[in-house]
Amino acid sequence: MADSARIALLIDADNARARRLEVILNELAALGETTIRRAYGNWTKSELKGWQEVLHENAIRPVQQFDPSKGKNASDMALAVDAVEILHTQRPDAFAIVSSDADFTPLVIHLREHGVAVYGFGDAKTPPAFQSACTRFLVLDRLSSPSGQADASADADEPEPRKTTRGRRATQAATSTAEAPEPAADAPAEAPTARSTAKRAAKATAKTPTKATPKKATGTAPERATRDQLRGDRRLVALLRRAVESAADDSGWARIGTVGQRINNQSSFDSRNYGYAKLSKLIEASDLFELRDAGGPDMAVRDPRGG
Repeated sequence: MADSARIALLIDADNARARRLEVILNELAALGETTIRRAYGNWTKSELKGWQEVLHENAIRPVQQFDPSKGKNASDMALAVDAVEILHTQRPDAFAIVSSDADFTPLVIHLREHGVAVYGFGDAKTPPAFQSACTRFLVLDRLSSPSGQADASADADEPEPRKTTRGRRATQAATSTAEAPEPAADAPAEAPTARSTAKRAAKATAKTPTKATPKKATGTAPERATRDQLRGDRRLVALLRRAVESAADDSGWARIGTVGQRINNQSSFDSRNYGYAKLSKLIEASDLFELRDAGGPDMAVRDPRGG
């Protein structure tokens, strides 16, 4: 897509986090100019404080949508209505929808049927239906910030995701272990053996607060999927093999650029969702194909099963 392409950015603030806005705008800058920028939500809610602090400095128009009833919000409906109106009146070249809500799947399909690209941004938990409907879907927490710095500080003003029962039990178990009571003062003294001395030293180290690496270094390089994880993803393996097969010449070799085009034409795949900056690096790590001129502009791959 040319740099002059006009993009409409529509944000479902109820289902997205403000801390990744920098990443979103940076991705869209490589695709074109984001001429329409809107964020939908009930701005009277304290949960949207994080968004309120970045809207104006990024020229994003907040669209107020009060909750029709307790426990219900209509922001997604307002976003969908505006998207259709923008499609037919302002005719942008592409839409960017920021949400992890599968309810937008019919909207994405409708927009693509009218010839516009749709770039989705959301969490890894986003349902596959919405991800697959997009021209390309990017898992935000798998992308590094343009500045290359962690942006975990922005999370301070945003509510933490609701923990599952298993997560709560694990947290409680860890807390009870860390806070185990010390032996009573009148308990028999343990002989100062090397083992007991080591145990006391380890306990003291565990209690001493340190400036360790943050629990979640958001914005740093994402963890890469391993060879086994890539090969265990049946959907990914089938996608790669189909693309290589359709792009292969008479000798079975397919140029990596053509493979990438085949993949982009049929799915919302992006290698960065697996922690790899380039498709060529992901294919090399998967160890599924024979490689020729690996790492170079003329890199080609071949499926060894083809014979």
